[in-house]
Amino acid sequence: MTYAAFRSIGAYIPPKIMTNQDFEKIIDTSDEWITKRTGIKERRIAESNEASSDLGYRAAQQAIQRANINKNEIDLVICATVTPDFLCMPSTACLISSKLELENVMAFDVSAACTGFVYALNIAKAFIESGMKKNVLIVGAEKYSSILNYEDRTTCFIFGDGAGAAIISATTNKEEAIIDVHCSSDGAYEDLIKTPGGGSKHPCSQEVLDNKMACISMKGNETFKLAVKTLTSDVKEMLKRHNLSNSDITHFIPHQANFRIIKAVGEALNLSEEQTVVTVDKYGNTSAASIPMAMNFAFEEGKIKAGDTILFDAFGGGLTWGSALFKFAPKNK
Repeated sequence: MTYAAFRSIGAYIPPKIMTNQDFEKIIDTSDEWITKRTGIKERRIAESNEASSDLGYRAAQQAIQRANINKNEIDLVICATVTPDFLCMPSTACLISSKLELENVMAFDVSAACTGFVYALNIAKAFIESGMKKNVLIVGAEKYSSILNYEDRTTCFIFGDGAGAAIISATTNKEEAIIDVHCSSDGAYEDLIKTPGGGSKHPCSQEVLDNKMACISMKGNETFKLAVKTLTSDVKEMLKRHNLSNSDITHFIPHQANFRIIKAVGEALNLSEEQTVVTVDKYGNTSAASIPMAMNFAFEEGKIKAGDTILFDAFGGGLTWGSALFKFAPKNK
């Protein structure tokens, strides 16, 4: 039987840092207020000539190198993003595959906001287990600075830019298999997190431009409450389904949206600070890139080892949510 294995992780962290003190200069806020409300101290900002595909390409290069495979062995590229290079086409995944000089490879984007990387993992697992693909490159890449209204003091300080990537490969070793991925959505809550303009409902117009309707808008308080409830219940169901306890989890890697959400979910699940990976203070919310960037940070810190049990947990606009449970299974050289 064929299983899907999580082989490698990589990331690209833009070098430019925007601190809370930088925001004090452009909006009515303070470092103390931002830190208390979100736990964010700084975030990374891509260069003006960089697009999401550029960030994703750099993360993908690292993931491929660490997976110890030839790039030409990749037979599917999936990019999770809500900040694609182009509004409609081509897909950012196609652009990443081109930058990698991959030929005749299936490539497409996933739009599931902050849950995008977990959605991409779920799709990769399905393609591999069906026997249709053998090595899937999944990427979460976001240039959130391109859709922020820097006059909106409720959202502009929350988000940052960056990318993360992973190689998911076929294996016959059940011990290496991704244990489970669960994803879901509820469009009834579409108004909580959205970019109102620029699509077919509100096509580009002077009104859209004047009112910055192509920028992200968010109802923070309502989102916070629903996120804590949904993230907690999804993980509890995942652990129950596989007869696992919180002590069986080596690393809990939640979506890095807000430290208060991470703390509340961790406490509800009785997960320790040592088990929980936190990077929201360093990178802010990078949407679909946040989970792989956080995993890469822990990996580069030497905390993630082969065989460790990892739990992803994400929640985003749509609304979407998802969790993934797997053993980290790097391929030996």
